[in-house]
Order: sequence, then C-alpha cells, then structure tokens
Amino acid sequence: MHARTVKMSTPGVLAVVTVFSMIPGGLLSDIRDTQGLEGQQLARGSTVLHHRQKRGWIWKQLFVQEEDPTSQIIGQVKSDSDRGTFTIKYRLSGEGAGDVFKIDENSGEIWTLKKLDREKKAFYVLQAHAINTRTEEPVEPQSEFIIKVQDINDNAPQFLNEPYVSSIPEMSPVGTTVAQVTATDADDPMFGNNAKLIYSILQGEPYFSVQPKTGIIVTSWADMNREAREEYLVVVQVKDMLGLSGGYSSSTTVTVTLTDVNDNAPTFQQHVYTFALPENAAVGTTVGRIMAEDGDIGSNAKMTYRLEDDLIESSTFIIETDPVTQEGVILLGMPLDYESKRRYMMVAEASNNHPDTRFLPLDEFSDRTTLKIFVEDVDEPPVFFSAVYEWKIPENAAVGTVVGTVSARDTDTVKNPIRYSIDKKTDATNAFKIDPNNGTIAIAKALDRETADWHNMSVEAKETMQNHLSSSVVVFITVLDVNDNVPRLARDYQPYICEGTQAGELIHLLSAVDPDKAVEEHHFYYSMVPQERINPNFTIRDNQDNTAGIVARRSTFTRKDQTQYLLPVVLTDSGTPALSSTTTLTIGVCSCLPAGHCPTAGVEALALSGFSMQTLIGILVSLSVLMLIVRRHRRKQQEGTDMEVKELELPETFSQKVLYYGERRDGLDFCQPPVPLRPHPRRRDRKLRREEVRASIRMSLRESHLIGPEDEVFRQFILDRLAEADQDPYVPPFDCLRTYAYEGSGSSSGSLSSLDSCLEFEPEKPVCNTNPYAVRLTPWYGGAEEDTFF
Repeated sequence: MHARTVKMSTPGVLAVVTVFSMIPGGLLSDIRDTQGLEGQQLARGSTVLHHRQKRGWIWKQLFVQEEDPTSQIIGQVKSDSDRGTFTIKYRLSGEGAGDVFKIDENSGEIWTLKKLDREKKAFYVLQAHAINTRTEEPVEPQSEFIIKVQDINDNAPQFLNEPYVSSIPEMSPVGTTVAQVTATDADDPMFGNNAKLIYSILQGEPYFSVQPKTGIIVTSWADMNREAREEYLVVVQVKDMLGLSGGYSSSTTVTVTLTDVNDNAPTFQQHVYTFALPENAAVGTTVGRIMAEDGDIGSNAKMTYRLEDDLIESSTFIIETDPVTQEGVILLGMPLDYESKRRYMMVAEASNNHPDTRFLPLDEFSDRTTLKIFVEDVDEPPVFFSAVYEWKIPENAAVGTVVGTVSARDTDTVKNPIRYSIDKKTDATNAFKIDPNNGTIAIAKALDRETADWHNMSVEAKETMQNHLSSSVVVFITVLDVNDNVPRLARDYQPYICEGTQAGELIHLLSAVDPDKAVEEHHFYYSMVPQERINPNFTIRDNQDNTAGIVARRSTFTRKDQTQYLLPVVLTDSGTPALSSTTTLTIGVCSCLPAGHCPTAGVEALALSGFSMQTLIGILVSLSVLMLIVRRHRRKQQEGTDMEVKELELPETFSQKVLYYGERRDGLDFCQPPVPLRPHPRRRDRKLRREEVRASIRMSLRESHLIGPEDEVFRQFILDRLAEADQDPYVPPFDCLRTYAYEGSGSSSGSLSSLDSCLEFEPEKPVCNTNPYAVRLTPWYGGAEEDTFF
C-alpha cells in the first residue's frame, strides 16, 4: 500500500482509485485501521498528532484465455511501497497457486503454468502477500483477487433427452405440434455468440418443419395417411454461433409415428359366399367364415356381423364376430333336414363398432354380402320320439309286467326296419328285458327297492339294413316302495335298572328303524305283547315321536330277589299293510352308585370295544383253562412235589398265548417277602358272587360297544399301561394277562381302568418251605378263595 500523508497530492490518490476501479468484482485493497494508534497517542498526552501512512496494492485487471498452452504473464501485483530496492518479496496462495499460477517474488508478475478449461473452472480466487525480505514480516495485509478464465468456442451443442419419439393422429392439419428438441452448449452464454443456438431440418421435409429458435417440430403437410405410410424419421440439426461459419453443430433423429383414426369402412371382397353342410351336423357346428376388410387397426377395425332378419333362413343360422381375427363365424343354430330343405340363402352385414363421422358419413361404415348354404344328404340313425323315458313301477310288481315302450323311426327317404336292445353295461343285474321288434320293456327279475330304488339304462335302436346305424336313449325306472320289511330296534339294547328305582321312573329310551322308507316318512308304534300288558314290573310308554321309553311299575327291585327280567316289546310300522316285530329285552338289576351308574358296567370292555363276541368267548375260555391249570398245579405244590420249569399242557388254540413260568428253589428263592402286583392305599376284601360278575359283564357289553381298539382314548390308555408295566420294578417275573374295560359315559370316573384298579390284594405271608410262594388271583372271575391261587 502506498504511504499517504495529509499533504499527499490529489493526482496520486486518483491514480490509485482508478486502478482499483478496474478490478473485476469491485475488489478493493484492505486498509489498516489506524484509530487504535491515534487513541494511544492521545492517551499519552501527545500534543503532536502523527498520521500513520496507509499502504495499498496495485495491480491490473487479470484475465486468461482458456485452452492456451503457453506459459505467459497475465498480470502483476505490487505494493505501492515497493521502490524497486528488493526489500519486498511477493508470495501467492489460494486456488491453483504453484500448480496453475506462479508469481515472481521480486516483480510480482503472475504467470500461467498450464492451459485452462473454462468449462471445468471459470475463475480462481487467490491471495497475494508482500513480505519484508529482511524480517520476513508482512509489509501489507494479504489481499484477495480473482483471475477470470475467458471463454472460446470450443464446445459443440448437445441434444438432451435422446432418443426422440413422438406420435400424432393421421390426417392431422398443418401446424400440428409433433415434438420439441432441446440442445445445450457448454460455452459461456454471456460471452459472444459461442452458446447461441439455432435449429434446422436436415431430413423430413416437406412433411415437417422446425422453429429455428425453439426447436419445436410441426407438420407442414396436410392429410398424412397412416395406411399409406405409418412412420417418419425427421433429422434436426443445431448450430452455435447463430449458424455462422466456424461454429459447431450436431444433429438428432425424431421418430414420428402416425396413429390410426377410423377413416376406412369395412368392405367384403366377395359378393357371394358359398358353403355346404351335412344334414347330421350338430347344432353349434361352424358352417364357415367371412371377412370384411378394414384398413384401420385396433378398436377402429372392430366390427359386428349380423344376418338380415327379414329372411326365414336366417333363423336356422347365427353369426358371431371372432374377437381376434374380426371374422364373421357362421354357426348352425337349428338341426338340418335334407328331406325338408336343401338350400339356404341369406344376407350378412358388417359394420364398424366406432364410426367417426369426421372422416366418413355414417352409412358408409358398413357393407353387405350374400350367403348360400347347401345341405348334404347323409344316412341318419333312427330317431327316438322322446329324448328320455321315465317310468315308475312298484317293487312288488310281478315278473313279466310291462313297464313301458320306447319307439324310434328312420328319418331317411328309405324307411329301414329297426330293432331294439338294452345295453348290458347299463343293466348289469338283467332286471329288465325288451322286445327287439316293438321296444316294449318288461320286468325280468323280481325288484327290491331296498336293494336298488332306481334303474338307469340305455336302450339302443339300430337299422337292420345298409350301414346298421344306431342311436340310443336313456330310460329311468323308479322302483316305488311297498311295505315289505318289518321294523326293528335301532340297536341291541341291554338296559339295566338300579336297586331302589322308583315307580314311574324312565329306565331306557328305545328307537327303531325300517328299511322301507326314510324315518320322517313313517311312524312307529311301541307296545307290549298281549300277555305282558299287565306286566307288574315294567311298561312301555310310546312318545309319539318314533321313540319309546321303558318305565318301571314298582319300586322294589333288588338283586337279592332277581338279577334280570325279560321284557318282550312289539314294534309296529305305519305302512299298508302294517308290519310288526317282537324283540325281547333283558333288563338287569344293578347296585348303582349314587349318580345312577352301575359299577359293574365296565368289567368286560375288553371284548366290547369293537371286539367280536367270538373273540370275547375265546378270551374267557383261555382264562378258564388258565385257572384250571393253576388250580391243578397248586394242589401238586401242596402235596410237596418240587416245582420244575416246564410248559403247561394247554389246548393247541392257546399254547402260544398262555405260558407257565417257574423256577427251582436253587434258581429263585420263593421265601423272599412277596411283592404286591398293584400296591394301593385302599383295600376292599369283599368278593363278588358269580352272578354279579356275569351281570357286570353284560352291563359292560352294553356300555362299551361304542369304544373299540381303534378309538384314540382306548389306544392311549393301553400305551400308558404298557409304559407303566415296563418301568415298574415290582412286576412279577412272568407274563401275565390283564383285562381292561370301558366304564361307560355315565361313570363317575369317566375313564378306562384296570380291573384291579379298585380292588387291591395283599399277598399272604410266605411259608419257608419248598413250596413256591402263592399269590391269590383276583376274585372277579367268581371262583372260591381256595381256587384262585397260582
């Protein structure tokens, strides 16, 4: 900064201001603040006011042209205090310092080091420093200045958003806007004409033109027809420098497609279409196709075909439009008969679905043609007078009874004889027969509605001459019900009555079935046989809803008096004639629990959960044989005979199922304390009588027949018991048979249980002798105490 005093001349100051006014961007030199120094002088009481000299930078405006590879001086920075004595040196910092620009430290001249590209960087901001060469202290504060890169036309214009694709409707008027192309130039738009563009058409005239400044393409040809030419390629050029020589240019292609409008009417290429069809063609058969040509596409080419309604022939045929090919498909709408009519003639019309009256009058959007259809004669099979035959016959109709007659005729000119037959595949039981000459169908076997309540068979009629053509018809025969089956109880009831039952109390509910009719179509009547109507013990109460109840007549039933009662029940249906049946029910007397459940109702569920009675009898026989063998063996033990290991002599049927296990005294010490089979805190020593066991078995049969081995509850229970036996260390060292029974839905426990789950037995104290230890068998089988050891 040049040192200035109050006595500085006016011309020197203006020269400095003039220099700074030329700096781009209005960059001025920094001025040091002197107010602090002056304040300090006044504070010390100085009477003389000394003004500090202000200094400033001096440089010319700095510009550099882009793309110049030569190193050159582009300007100079200099402090006004520099007297050329080399006491001040200059340094440069900021953007590009040392890389793009350098400064002569003595003169302050700024040099370029490489060529510049304005499109990459338009200006550089740098800082200049004036340093005292002796003290290395700044002589002036750093000053910031800008070096601007001047533009040259070194870039060609470029089109944006390529490729360009556009469409306009055909027949568009002149001046219709097609598209707008846009180009940009990377050069400086504010410097000369480098980035000023202008557009022109290279290809596409005379159909299209472009506005020079905006790049908008418009039509310049009227009524362009899509059917003649559908696509145009328009090439547009753009130049910078306003199109002057020496500038750059580029081009782009615009694809213009003409879209369809409905400016064409459908037209038949033939005035007459001829077809032939055999007379036996099925309804719906395609007779042929016709086509009206339409130069348009898409929805503009869609059309509808119809047949003229003023001709009788048109009712025999129908015409539909194929949505894909736009053809008219002619279909047979009614059966043909060569003998009745051999030729048909009609008029077909095709019309556009979407006419556009801007291009054609409405009546020109349709065309007509003539159709001729000839019927061909064929040898036809016999035709039945009815499409289906339905008859009804009672099931008790006698063999030979005529059910009905089928009839067919030969429609050809030559009337051939016809024979009838029943298709054996449709009447496998041969229940019916047919007269081959007249088609009469009669019963061949006795009918049973309960076996087959309807018959569906096919009857064939065949010509006896020429080609032996045949046809068939379906015959439905419904067998009507007659009352020929007696009613019966719905299941095998086994009711019981609890001791202490009061007179008038319902014991059991009965229901019935009859195979003759559905339950809702008949009524059952319940009664007692005449000799039992004054039965002092029970009576039958008809509920009038096809059910009846067994009701007690007295209140003094005890097992001590009688364990079971027989009650004959008469069941009568409402048919004509009425049929009846008599069933004798066995009513057992039971000592029931307070809830009304018979505790002995679960003894025999082993047989009764889906097992057959034969299986139950076999198991009971096996147990009986086992007890006899055990009893015999126990007597031998009491006689002092030594026990040996051997197989029991059992019947062949059970030899693989029941085994005897024993050990000699030296192999197993039988004097050890016995281990109970099923320890339980409760004990019940009461022994059941044989008749009680038998009654319990009967009761369990009644309650458990609905639970079988396949039932999930039964299966899970057996699996649990097997797991317990496998894990119990106190089980006996021999195989044993356990029986389980389902206690019934009325049980207070409501579950499956072992027979010995409610009765536990303590083994007798062992006697130390050679006889093996004996364990008492559960008394459920009705044996005496001395007979139930093994």
